[in-house]
Amino acid sequence: MKRQSLLHPGLNLGSTDEYSHDEAEPVIFGFWVFLMADLVLFAILFATYASMSVQGQAGGPSPTDVFDLPSAFIETMLLLSSSITFGMASLALKYKADRLHLVFWLVLTFCLGAGFVGMEVRDFWIMTQQGAVPQRSGFLSAFYMLVATHGIHVTAGLCWMIVMLVQLLVLGRTTEVKLRLMRLALFWHMLDIVWVCIFTFVYLFGVAL
Repeated sequence: MKRQSLLHPGLNLGSTDEYSHDEAEPVIFGFWVFLMADLVLFAILFATYASMSVQGQAGGPSPTDVFDLPSAFIETMLLLSSSITFGMASLALKYKADRLHLVFWLVLTFCLGAGFVGMEVRDFWIMTQQGAVPQRSGFLSAFYMLVATHGIHVTAGLCWMIVMLVQLLVLGRTTEVKLRLMRLALFWHMLDIVWVCIFTFVYLFGVAL
């Protein structure tokens, strides 16, 4: 009797690659544990920002003084679009036998993610030119720590994506490559969720309140 096609949350390969599907179960479960631990880090940074955003301004600029909401909105659209394109890459990984579709969607995802990081660096530069540097107040320190930590994660995801593109071109669609792409997809979607929380609780609430 064949095993159930659904083994874990995320992409399952049971209908197209039974061997990789079986190999994925312990690997993906372990990566989910890592993601949960990573989310604990972000929860701590969110809690720190929540306390510092009001009580830690120290007479310096407030969120409404330094946040560029239209820029943050564009960054949000870029990252959410990259989540869609990575979803398309995951479908290509499962259903397309050739590498062309998969490489195309990964490259498009990379471009969107790189655009997000570029705009975030631009926002930081503009803020520092206005004197809103991390050492100015607890609020700004907490803001830079939270948003920059997310940006570093996105940058790490982009580097991981480059490595996977090279492995796809050199090794092909092996089981090991498929499992790494599946983990990268989970990591990338997790970063999208974290950014939606940042955009909502940091930018929207900061400007509205």
